[in-house]
Amino acid sequence: MRRRGSQIMKYHVDGELVPESEATVNVRDRGFMYGDAAFETVRAYGGTVFEWEAHADRLANTCETLGIDHGIDDEELHERVLETLRANDLTDAYVKLSISRGVQPGKLTPGPTTDPTVVVIVAELPRGGTEGEPVWDGPATVQTTMTRRVPDAAIPADAKTHNYLNGILARTELIEDADEALLRDTDDYVAEGATSNVFFVGEDGLHTPSLDGPVLPGITRSVVIELADEADIPVYTGQYTPDDVRSAKEAFLTNSTWELRPIETLDGIEIGSGPVTTLLSRRFDARVERDHYE
Repeated sequence: MRRRGSQIMKYHVDGELVPESEATVNVRDRGFMYGDAAFETVRAYGGTVFEWEAHADRLANTCETLGIDHGIDDEELHERVLETLRANDLTDAYVKLSISRGVQPGKLTPGPTTDPTVVVIVAELPRGGTEGEPVWDGPATVQTTMTRRVPDAAIPADAKTHNYLNGILARTELIEDADEALLRDTDDYVAEGATSNVFFVGEDGLHTPSLDGPVLPGITRSVVIELADEADIPVYTGQYTPDDVRSAKEAFLTNSTWELRPIETLDGIEIGSGPVTTLLSRRFDARVERDHYE
């Protein structure tokens, strides 16, 4: 059983806080059987949730795409997250909020959502902000994979679902010690990492793959673009090849847990951090410090 010191972890399952050993779902739950579930990974800083409204909006969009009408408002979901943090005496944490269609008759075609399964799990993370430290040990070693990003017409990229086979297959290709997979779309343009968005710095400014492709609209991605605009750093979105990233002056990955993580190498070619990555990382930390600790 997972413990935090001498404390047994508690998770939120269908409206109740329960010990981890009792935090279970039915084996016939459609989230387990088919990956028919939505989720959000959020970061808590100082006991409050980073960009909650943006995460709630994306979760609602995923549920709408899947046709999961769970009937729980954003305020109630937010409170369940906060209750789980408080129950585990956590202020700085990883939080995963999942909503599945629940248990239904054993057929692929879903029926109306009458009894959704709603789960919140948490895990301790270091303090963030200007006085904090990153969760990663060092810059990322990244590898371009043969596994392609699923086309948007097959599974919408803006839907964050429990079906993570695409990223899992990409991660299984990684050589020893690689941290992240770089997926291309079916036209060989860079899409995203298995669990991250990709940025690189060129002569003219900051670049990241366009959301017109099969790219998840990352919350941290959006914040970084906003911070770059505030710093008068030109931001471009478009279609890019792995060679564009390999030849970049700097490159980094973003997600809720990593925040901004520099790419040390891509396919063995050194890239590394630099002044733009450093500036944006500092501005990100300053924003977290201001909004969640001061």
